[in-house]
Amino acid sequence: MLNLDNYVFARSLHILAIVFWIGGVAFVTTVLIPALKSTVDPKNRLALFEQLESKFSFQAKITTVLTGLSGFYMVMFVEGWDRYLTLQYWWMHLMTLVWLIFTIVLFVLEPLFLHQWFHARATENGEAAFNALHTMHIILLTLSIIAITGAVAGSHGYSFF
Repeated sequence: MLNLDNYVFARSLHILAIVFWIGGVAFVTTVLIPALKSTVDPKNRLALFEQLESKFSFQAKITTVLTGLSGFYMVMFVEGWDRYLTLQYWWMHLMTLVWLIFTIVLFVLEPLFLHQWFHARATENGEAAFNALHTMHIILLTLSIIAITGAVAGSHGYSFF
C-alpha cells in the first residue's frame, strides 16, 4: 500500500486540493467580501453572500478532506511523525493547524451554530458582521499563505533556522 507511486499521487492530490481550497479562500477574502461590502445593497448583501458562499462551502469541505487524507498518507509514507517534535519543520505544524481550524469551522462550528450566528448578526448590523467576517478571512488567509510558503521552501530543503 505504501509505495512511491501512491506517494506521488498523494502529493499531487494534496497540492491540487490546496490550490482549490486556499485559492477559494483567497478569492472570498480579496474579491467577494470586499465587493459585497462596497457595492451590494445592504439589504441584499447577506442573501447574495449566503448564495455564493454555499457553493464554495461544498468545495472547501471536499478539498479539506482530500488535503487531510493525502497529508496523513504522506507523513505515514516518509515516517515523518517525529517532524512534529522539532522546530525545523514548523511549517508542518502550521499546515496542520490551518487544516484543523478550517476542518473544525466547516464540519463542526458552522453547522452547529456559526451559520445561524452570522446570519443573525448580519441581519442586525450588516457592516459590523461583514467587517468581522472579512477580518477572520484575512487572518486565516495570512496563516495559509505563510504555511504554503514554508511548506514549499521546507519540502525542498530550505531551512529557516
